[in-house]
Amino acid sequence: MEISMRTTLLIAAALALPAHADTIIDRANGYTLNAAGQLQRFTSLAFDDLGRIVAVGSEAETAAALPKAEHIDVQGKTVLPGLIDAHGHVFELGEIASGVELYSPGSLNAAVRAVADFARSHPKKAWIIGFGWNQEIWKLGRFPTAAELDAVVNDRPVLLHRVDGHAVWVNTKALEMAGIDRNTRDPAGGKIERDASGKPTGVLVDAAMELVNKVVPLPTPAEARATLDVALSQLAKVGLTSVHDAGIKVVQDDIYRDYADHGKLTTRVYAMIGDTAGDFDELSKDGPLKSYANDVYALAAVKLYSDGALGSRGAALLAPYTDMPSTKGLLFYPDAEMRAKMNKAMKAGYQVNIHAIGDAGNRQILDAYAQLIPQYKNVALRHRVEHAQVVALEDIPRFKQLGLIPSMQPTHATSDQNMAEQRVGHERIKGAYAWRSFLDQGSKIACGSDFPIESPNPFEGLHAAVTRQNNAGVPAGGWYKNQAMTLNEAFRCFTLDAAYAAHQENVIGSLEPGKWADFIVVDRDIFKIAPEQLGKTTVLQTWMGGKRVYSRK
Repeated sequence: MEISMRTTLLIAAALALPAHADTIIDRANGYTLNAAGQLQRFTSLAFDDLGRIVAVGSEAETAAALPKAEHIDVQGKTVLPGLIDAHGHVFELGEIASGVELYSPGSLNAAVRAVADFARSHPKKAWIIGFGWNQEIWKLGRFPTAAELDAVVNDRPVLLHRVDGHAVWVNTKALEMAGIDRNTRDPAGGKIERDASGKPTGVLVDAAMELVNKVVPLPTPAEARATLDVALSQLAKVGLTSVHDAGIKVVQDDIYRDYADHGKLTTRVYAMIGDTAGDFDELSKDGPLKSYANDVYALAAVKLYSDGALGSRGAALLAPYTDMPSTKGLLFYPDAEMRAKMNKAMKAGYQVNIHAIGDAGNRQILDAYAQLIPQYKNVALRHRVEHAQVVALEDIPRFKQLGLIPSMQPTHATSDQNMAEQRVGHERIKGAYAWRSFLDQGSKIACGSDFPIESPNPFEGLHAAVTRQNNAGVPAGGWYKNQAMTLNEAFRCFTLDAAYAAHQENVIGSLEPGKWADFIVVDRDIFKIAPEQLGKTTVLQTWMGGKRVYSRK
């Protein structure tokens, strides 16, 4: 049968598409890890048309492995495995772009002006929603109030999330729509800030946030997809080829699967079901989803909360806060109820990942794990403690004994240095952000950022892990530098060990034959520059599964 010239050209064009060709990356200044976590060098990387790595080594070795491959010369640039963020909130990252940005304002007045400007430029928005305020930076010595928002927006509800995501600041209109007044009781695990007369002042902590959240209109499907698009774009730009999404619902699972089906997930997602309530019942009908669409998506974990955050004094402490002796913070659930939630998830075969900030929050779940893991004989599920932020010194060895993974965020330490010791005092701070203590006992740390609470840029996380300094180089010499990681440890924390925390160390986390070709090209050799320069590293290209998903213009 005769084939037309047009058909011949179309076939040739299809065969020439880079995404479907064997490919070799040449002249690379390459670094990866072997299965033992040791640093390895390479100059060439070969992967097949499916996006699987075939060979890593010299250019002669890769050319022999794939003799007909397309060659890409990276001209001596540094090539690294794609970095992994073990704890983030993907849709929330995208939502920030559509709300009031409150990370930057350095004072209460500047924050209020930002809200006023946003409301003025978005007259049709039914709710004014924002993210990132932090009263500690403003040196207020108190929380902001509804009255301060009412002065600029009183005709529409305003809902502003604190930087740690564990408190919201609202105006009077939002309080009224939620039905919150002086007679409203504090919910279990939450607190309504009040004045001396008992009147709500406009800040809701932890579980109390839900009183307002439940009256906020849900995003439309189109809005949710637009939000995810924004987030994926940002993640690829900073070199994240995999993220662990810490708490999703049915609607987000539906979108993730749809994106995975259509090749639109440009970052792998290891998702955790948020809580063990209704969404869990729906999403767990068929058991854990360990791999979907060539390891692009997984839903095999559950995210629970034991307590709140340190900045809003919601983290549960064993003894009162040093700077506010009237409170010990808040446990979200009594011990029996927390164990029941963990039991439900474990019984269904899910990895259990629990947010714990304070030493009391950590102890509650350590005690529960100690009871449930032997009962189910499921230490192999690699259960996790998300944050493990302030841990009693005598409790740190229990992580290793129970086979638990501390999932920690280096930039939390450098962001919290301005208030953490004030909150917990000189003695308790010895078990806070204690990376070295965990590493020395043999615990694998899975590193992340908790974006959008912190920047999703993993190079800022590497910088914080190694220097114990913020982006401005403060403090000189590092904050409790004795708890710092080496660069090799931090690199492993954001690659192989983060993959291990998702049961994915055999498919991602390093550049080895048989694994997916998830890698990045960056503008500097992170193993040769001064540690202070790590956070300034720029990603030039991001590849996921052998496809280039980002190129810096």
